[in-house]
Amino acid sequence: MGAEPRILVVDGYKKPAREELAAGGATPAGPLYAAMLKRCHPGCEVDVVYPADPGSFLPHGAGLRHYDGIAWTGSSLTVFRDEPAVRVQIEFARAAFEAGVPSFGSCWAAQIGVAAAGGRCAENPRGREMGIARKIALTPEGRAHPLYIGKASVFDAFISHEDEVTHLPPGAVNLASNPFTQVQAVSVVHRGGTLWAVQYHPEYDLHELARLTWCRIDKLVGLGFFRDREEAEAYVGLLEALHQDPSRRDIAWLLGIDADVMNEDLRVAEVRNWLNHLVIPGMRR
Repeated sequence: MGAEPRILVVDGYKKPAREELAAGGATPAGPLYAAMLKRCHPGCEVDVVYPADPGSFLPHGAGLRHYDGIAWTGSSLTVFRDEPAVRVQIEFARAAFEAGVPSFGSCWAAQIGVAAAGGRCAENPRGREMGIARKIALTPEGRAHPLYIGKASVFDAFISHEDEVTHLPPGAVNLASNPFTQVQAVSVVHRGGTLWAVQYHPEYDLHELARLTWCRIDKLVGLGFFRDREEAEAYVGLLEALHQDPSRRDIAWLLGIDADVMNEDLRVAEVRNWLNHLVIPGMRR
């Protein structure tokens, strides 16, 4: 291996969903994750694969061991619905565990990793958690875990999901929770491999949340997040304005947004901890 870590990013979205995001001004998940990793560790090499695309090449066995880490993006798929795009990713997660390559990821990553190790996920009975996840609290196990070095015991984070982990498999530990979602972060040790995953999205910033909201406006209005499209567009405008000018304390106050999501060093602490504690020490040089 080279002197810098080589990371495989697994973009969990189907192609039409990626195109929908791009059309709404959002950065597709794979490139967004790759950019975050390169900011966290300049010089790292990143490849992106798209397993939900029919015929997509996915490394297995010795091919997987060419990578020092695997990073999973979010996805608009549902892990407990049996379809080829889901099955191939569950199998790939199992292959990653067996190859012993450390994994990390957001949202979909927690669900796919838990399912691959024998746990279960389901629709969240409280509905969609969207925008900012409030009062995520570390469990005692989370407070002691290297994933959360440098992180507050209670924090907010960007989020967008309808499903949640309901049953942890053997070898899994719940690291964080909030009143909306019982598993906000999980460590899974399975078949010689390790996954650290969070239900929220450290890769987002205010602009990406604005564009994602724009892409989901009709759905969010239908779910009651906004009274109408005009109200939703006004919210998107506030997010974009605060992104362009972080000194707008009036907007930050109105939206209840602080350094937890606006300070990138705080927001991506988990990603850096994964790189520093699992990926770099295990590099195959």
